[in-house]
Amino acid sequence: MRETDTGDGHPSAGSESTAIRDPQEILHSVFGYSTFRPPQGEVIDTLMAGEDALVLMPTGGGKSLCYQVPALALPGTAVVVSPLIALMQDQVAALREAGVAAAFLNSSQNPGESRAIGRQLLAGELDLLYMAPERLLMDGMLDRLAQIQVSLFAIDEAHCVSQWGHDFRPEYIRLEILHRRFPHVPRIALTATADETTRQEIRRRLGLDQARCFISSFDRPNIRYRIDQSGSNSRERLLRFIRDEHPGESGIVYCLSRKKVDAMADWLAGRGLTALPYHAGLTGEQRQAHQERFLNEEGVIVVATIAFGMGIDKPNVRFVAHLNLPKSIEAYYQETGRAGRDGLPADAWMLYGLQDVITLRQMMENSEAEEQYKRIERHKLDAMLGLCEMTDCRRQALLGYFGEKLTEPCGNCDNCLTPPQTWDATTPARKALSCVHRTGQRFGVNYLVDVLSGKDDDRIKRFGHDRVSTFGIGRELNGSQWRGLFRQLIARGLLAVDTNGHGGLHLVERSRPVLQGREKLWLRKESPAATRTRKSPRFAGTVSGKDAVLWEALRELRRQLSERQGIPPYTVFHDATLMEMMEKRPQTLGEMGDISGVGSHKLEKYGDVFLSLLARHNESFNQ
Repeated sequence: MRETDTGDGHPSAGSESTAIRDPQEILHSVFGYSTFRPPQGEVIDTLMAGEDALVLMPTGGGKSLCYQVPALALPGTAVVVSPLIALMQDQVAALREAGVAAAFLNSSQNPGESRAIGRQLLAGELDLLYMAPERLLMDGMLDRLAQIQVSLFAIDEAHCVSQWGHDFRPEYIRLEILHRRFPHVPRIALTATADETTRQEIRRRLGLDQARCFISSFDRPNIRYRIDQSGSNSRERLLRFIRDEHPGESGIVYCLSRKKVDAMADWLAGRGLTALPYHAGLTGEQRQAHQERFLNEEGVIVVATIAFGMGIDKPNVRFVAHLNLPKSIEAYYQETGRAGRDGLPADAWMLYGLQDVITLRQMMENSEAEEQYKRIERHKLDAMLGLCEMTDCRRQALLGYFGEKLTEPCGNCDNCLTPPQTWDATTPARKALSCVHRTGQRFGVNYLVDVLSGKDDDRIKRFGHDRVSTFGIGRELNGSQWRGLFRQLIARGLLAVDTNGHGGLHLVERSRPVLQGREKLWLRKESPAATRTRKSPRFAGTVSGKDAVLWEALRELRRQLSERQGIPPYTVFHDATLMEMMEKRPQTLGEMGDISGVGSHKLEKYGDVFLSLLARHNESFNQ
């Protein structure tokens, strides 16, 4: 933020300003926060010293401040590489609301708008300029940047460089040119999800071998993790979860296929919820419209494939639900991390079933990827299945996957709150494995369950399987229990799914000790979901009585202000800031300025109107 003004109400980066500002003062005056979270201060010091940095920080952990603060502290313009138009537009809108001279260049602008931004850039009137990698690498752009003072390069969502991830963007690999063209400009690469393999790939491909690496805790203690098996009533359970625990709140529901996305969005909308589909099969205009409604309105639920979510900055997403199994813990962590970015209570709720396991294994084996890639993907899916089927603290396992140790159970996952029962499944497992063997290792789960149950079926008789030794030996379990057992056997790698698309099961070497009775097998007990999970404390439920009236009044004022300016409500103030206003009831501008998230620009712009609302509310309840 500079000393001159652009005429549109935003301070400009006047080229005459070369003084280095104090990052702590910027944090308070611009962003309204009193202290840095570790390791933000160290990251900023590294960039201020002209060194490179690689930052791994969970969603909602404050990655953006790691480059936004030094961008304001150092003379010149910071160039931010961002993969999505929606992400850069969202961040620029938030920065402008804080009084920062920020802009973006992307395909959503007409030529006149792009030229105007180019003139501001060359005149030194911008603190931050956001661009997609494709725009940055266009002919002439790097030459144009060479004419100005670049304070730093920030490469956001740096995991897009990894060819092992579903967010891969080939243009990211070419960003190594920044080091060669601008060897003295510090660079920072940031991501919320990267295992050791991906971290090394980021370093190698971006030329960040000498960069300091900062790895924050991956723990998101405000998120409650809940995973359960799906069934025929999955959508009713989802509806009950939303109505009981998150009425009127924003959320994301992930499904594996476009067809399921459309069907689920229609079904939820038919039951009175504001539910919108989002997937690659929709037109660009449809996707944009649905995303804008999600960002700008309260209580909107987006039902989506993984095409939705990267770079979504909406802080008050109160739940992320999965109706299918993600293919890796990285994907699960990234997607669930879009809930509760404001630090307030949020839910990561998932139902998954046997068919998810079969489908993902078939997709993996039938892909045309190299065997090395398939092997890595198999390991990742196995880890995801392990997380689902485990009986201990899920958060400990989730953090352990990323190399972080949680010494005590978290107390905020379903397994901690309602420990699951286990049972000695050795004998039924031997029956199941034997049935796979006796029927020729080529049939799917439903057929095997029918054989074990002794079903009077023409198909079974035609194959002669009514005469095998395993016919009818499994009547002690019902169909649902047998399917759950097969699911867990597949999840534990004791049975493999065929690769020809028919879902047949066959034995593997690991199944031999169990089949021969040399190894005991204890499994999670299948039981009704209602007895295994406990409701999360609803965020709205923490506001009651006269506080609830004030809370809604604060949100309505925020909505009116944002609507008037055409920006998302959370760009005015986050829910956490409104909550602190409600709790502390500031009466002066000085007291309002001490509220977290109220910087000097927002204090000047919104302070009086929010103080007036608080004063009116106090008067009405004191009468």
